Amino acid sequence: MSLNIYFLRHGETTYSLTGGYCGIIDTDLTPEGAEMAQAFAQAYQSVPWTAVYCSPMGRTVATAKPLCEAIGLEMELREGLKEMSYGQWEGKTPEWVKEHYLEDYIHWMTEPAWNPPTGGETAVQVASRASLVISEIESKYSDGNILVVSHKSTIRIILCSLLGIDLGRYRDRLDLLVGGVSKVKFGIYGPMLQSLSDRSYLDERLQARRGT
Repeated sequence: MSLNIYFLRHGETTYSLTGGYCGIIDTDLTPEGAEMAQAFAQAYQSVPWTAVYCSPMGRTVATAKPLCEAIGLEMELREGLKEMSYGQWEGKTPEWVKEHYLEDYIHWMTEPAWNPPTGGETAVQVASRASLVISEIESKYSDGNILVVSHKSTIRIILCSLLGIDLGRYRDRLDLLVGGVSKVKFGIYGPMLQSLSDRSYLDERLQARRGT
């Protein structure tokens, strides 16, 4: 048996609807986001889970909770799985940022691996802290199914790190919708992406809520 890590992006929030920057803002799920969490629990509770790792943010905890309650596992909260910090851009729209921090915005859009949002984190910094969690999982478990509940940028950056994709291209190479499930199998040749942002467990009404 191999080690399989499932990466689940949290359910819908008001910020994922509007496209505003939400990194360290502790926002709640929308009613539809809560439905996504319940739907995930119902669809995936039959998987023989070994552990659940989760960002400590409210939206990720609320997403992981239905499954954890259904299978009787406690979630392991890890700071390294938090969303990228957007610094002075937190809670703002891209339009507002372009008006007030145009030069920083251009640099960030061009090369986010090394250029942060004003006062925020680079993709390299996010990868550094998140990789410690992945290393912890790999050191503890040689096989089994592990769920990691995190955020859009953080999951994409983790996947880039695992798959050998330039961190500066994390927005250009991988899309990740709200409630999307991505699976990575760790075999003798290293990590293999088996699914990306799968949302087939959602009904048509919830699948139509794609968010940003």
